[in-house]
Amino acid sequence: MEIMGNLGVLLALLGAVLAALVAGIGSAIGVGMSGEAAAGVVTEEPSLFSKVLVLQLLPGTQGIYGLLIGFVTLTQIGIMGGSSDISVIKGLLYLVACLPMAFVGYKSAIRQARASVASIGLVAKRPDQFGKAMIFPAMVETYAILALLISILAIFGINGLPV
Repeated sequence: MEIMGNLGVLLALLGAVLAALVAGIGSAIGVGMSGEAAAGVVTEEPSLFSKVLVLQLLPGTQGIYGLLIGFVTLTQIGIMGGSSDISVIKGLLYLVACLPMAFVGYKSAIRQARASVASIGLVAKRPDQFGKAMIFPAMVETYAILALLISILAIFGINGLPV
């Protein structure tokens, strides 16, 4: 496989990898941060395990979204089931289409973890306020979903372009 002849594929692969990798790193950091807070709460009050576990898991969704964008990109460029021969311009477009999920996924996972840590603290003191505590990290999720949506729309829009 000649590198320059397949530069389009290489660029598209880079986009897919970045979406999964960068969003996944953010989620790993976020789940770790909120897991530390959750473990502290469970040490003192084991009955709160299920509530704090839900709050801990929320920052993990960005990694799932990044993986989805990577998979969709690989499917669109033909890696998952056939030959892949795309132009450099299309490869660059796929790379750019993956970037919203990569960057917003990374940053929102960490910010969502911070909101989850605060919500875990709230549940530790007021377990009856779990429903309200869920709202704070869920609001950050909105931006990860918007990034997922724009990346998906961009990726599916590229295939029909005459470039």
